[in-house]
Amino acid sequence: MFYVEEGTVFLIDKPIDWTSFDTVNFIRALFNRFYGIRKLKVGHAGTLDPLATGLLILCTGPMTKQIEDFQAQVKTYTGTMILGQTTPTFDLESEPDAFFPTEGITAEQIDQARLQFIGDIKQHPPKYSAIKIKGKRAFDYARSDEEIELKARDIRIDDFKINMDRFPKLDFEVTCSKGTYIRSLAHDFGKALGNGACLKSLRRTRIGDFRVEDAWQLEALKQEIIDTGDEYRAYSQKTKEDLK
Repeated sequence: MFYVEEGTVFLIDKPIDWTSFDTVNFIRALFNRFYGIRKLKVGHAGTLDPLATGLLILCTGPMTKQIEDFQAQVKTYTGTMILGQTTPTFDLESEPDAFFPTEGITAEQIDQARLQFIGDIKQHPPKYSAIKIKGKRAFDYARSDEEIELKARDIRIDDFKINMDRFPKLDFEVTCSKGTYIRSLAHDFGKALGNGACLKSLRRTRIGDFRVEDAWQLEALKQEIIDTGDEYRAYSQKTKEDLK
């Protein structure tokens, strides 16, 4: 049984093709239907793109006040980027707009490019992002072909590992600060090689001390909420009667 109105932190393993807001709305609707809780306050600590999977922290009730603290913690991602092509969105949500030959790229060149991104760096967010500019999301400007200036942000990358076993697909692991766009990292890495790259897949595995291995699968959490709904409603009714 969950005491979500008193404040709960849920670790969710977000599935692919779900937005972070889809996940929030799904959980809110389940507690509405099976616990009878109306207008439950639910928020998430750090957006994941629809094509990304992995750890999403959801907070309910008073615990939503801790969201900024969770967002500020160091994060770890694993994923794959494709060398030799670029896309407007920097991932596979859009079709390639340019191709580059990858023959002749060496492991030494990959490593030299990788090292350029470790430490405190400046990074431009993707134009297809949810950043607000003059009250409007950046992706809205991009979709209407309006030119906008996205200022570079200060971020930190503590570790950036690359595995070349599936070249020109490059598997990687990144540990980074809040505000890092892995799509931009893939795009910028391609440019550093004098080539092109885009993100193929992404999974968030850690936020601070929270790990995806400890997260709920959505279907398992749904079933737990259904199974404990009657128990919660009985508890809630008894509490109301005791207060009379």
